[in-house]
Amino acid sequence: MIPTSDGQADSRSGTPPPGYQLRLLQPNALADYKRLRDTMLSRHEEAFTSDAATELKRPIESYASRLCQGDEGATLFTLVAYFGREMVGAITCEREPRQKVRHIAHIVGMMVSDKAQGRGVGRALLSQALNLLRGELGLELVTLSVTSDNLAAVRLYEACGFSRYGHLPRAIRLPNGALLDKDLMVLTLHTPATQLLPESHAQPKRSQGQA
Repeated sequence: MIPTSDGQADSRSGTPPPGYQLRLLQPNALADYKRLRDTMLSRHEEAFTSDAATELKRPIESYASRLCQGDEGATLFTLVAYFGREMVGAITCEREPRQKVRHIAHIVGMMVSDKAQGRGVGRALLSQALNLLRGELGLELVTLSVTSDNLAAVRLYEACGFSRYGHLPRAIRLPNGALLDKDLMVLTLHTPATQLLPESHAQPKRSQGQA
């Protein structure tokens, strides 16, 4: 368990506000995770790419993919926040499995329950996740996407060092037909390895191949 502090949430250390605890998601907490996710999707579907109706049908066991998978899967970890016995927040970090892009991680499934919002829980989750990512060998970048008009989330990501590198219009179509844009954001964890190579190796020749 990641300990709490008697002080306020710290944007650099990932310390949660008083009374809250941050933990790595464990198998025995998957039911709590599904309960939180189903609630957030039903109340704030505009903030997620997944749709509430489909996710509600998912079995609890399917969320085992959000547990740490080591070198066998994409998920590095899911960090969750508790207030007492209630899970009130979560964030998942994944890593690209392909060798050429293993220096890139992705943040997905960031959520904080309505009752815990505005208390620094989201900032603590994000900051602690970034601290853990900085300890992963070879990681240089971390990306995420966020609904463009979710201004509170955008401000939080910017405050933690993310910057926008792209914008995807009409990225999400809600059940009522409304279309929402998404911002694509990135943060540099460490100096890119190419900047440490001799100049002759830093910019290899371009080929005609595709991704």
